[in-house]
Amino acid sequence: MSKQITVKTIRKMKQDGEKIVSLTAYDASFARIIDEQGVDIVLIGDSLGMVMQGHDSTVPVTVDDIVYHSKSVAPQCRRALVMADLPFMSYTSPDQAIGNAARLMQEGLAQIVKLEGGEAQLDTVRHMTRHGVPVCAHLGLTPQTVHKLGGYRVQGRDQAVAKQMLSDALALQDAGADALVLECVPVALAEKITQELEIPTIGIGAGRVCDGQVLVLQDMIGISSLAPRFTADFLAEGRTIQEAIAAYVSAVRNESFPSDEQCFF
Repeated sequence: MSKQITVKTIRKMKQDGEKIVSLTAYDASFARIIDEQGVDIVLIGDSLGMVMQGHDSTVPVTVDDIVYHSKSVAPQCRRALVMADLPFMSYTSPDQAIGNAARLMQEGLAQIVKLEGGEAQLDTVRHMTRHGVPVCAHLGLTPQTVHKLGGYRVQGRDQAVAKQMLSDALALQDAGADALVLECVPVALAEKITQELEIPTIGIGAGRVCDGQVLVLQDMIGISSLAPRFTADFLAEGRTIQEAIAAYVSAVRNESFPSDEQCFF
């Protein structure tokens, strides 16, 4: 069995130029297959609100939902790092955040938690990391604030917004974040942030310049009702589920995914 992936592992992967592969999972069966195919980070994402519960956003997802699904996924991950989302309104203060992060780690068996937002989350990230909670930050398109953003739109094309995003990324790193997800960000901005940071960036609709990639499982096997432009159907061409996941892992590692057609410029 390969060595267990940790936050130190993914930082070293960035240093060594080795691409990090991440994929969502919400149940034991898929988690086992994903882990066996060499995915580095398994994310129990609040995307479950859309692909598992049928909502039109991630907003209705609760901490109880994430704990339930994380508890199903984590025991199957013998190699992959297990990351769980803090859902909408579960981290409005540092104390609330650390209490809910404790639940994700103690009850849900997660090894790192993810939260959305920049400058407003610095105290929260600092508080959690000081108490030994590994944190992955998330900038760009932040799905929990989709109603405020006015829809699922590319973020960072405006120069002022791009400058703020880079500033936020550096500040989150300084606050102790162990990784950063960049979602729906122009390639040039994602590249700038990736170059400036010591912690790894994991892109979703942010180009192959990021240190790694993450996709929603249902998107990459072509069963989502509204798959975003930045994904690909790896189940096509008659592949099995196992072969599709292996193909995704290979495509991220050799940088054939995402293609230019799946990027924003």
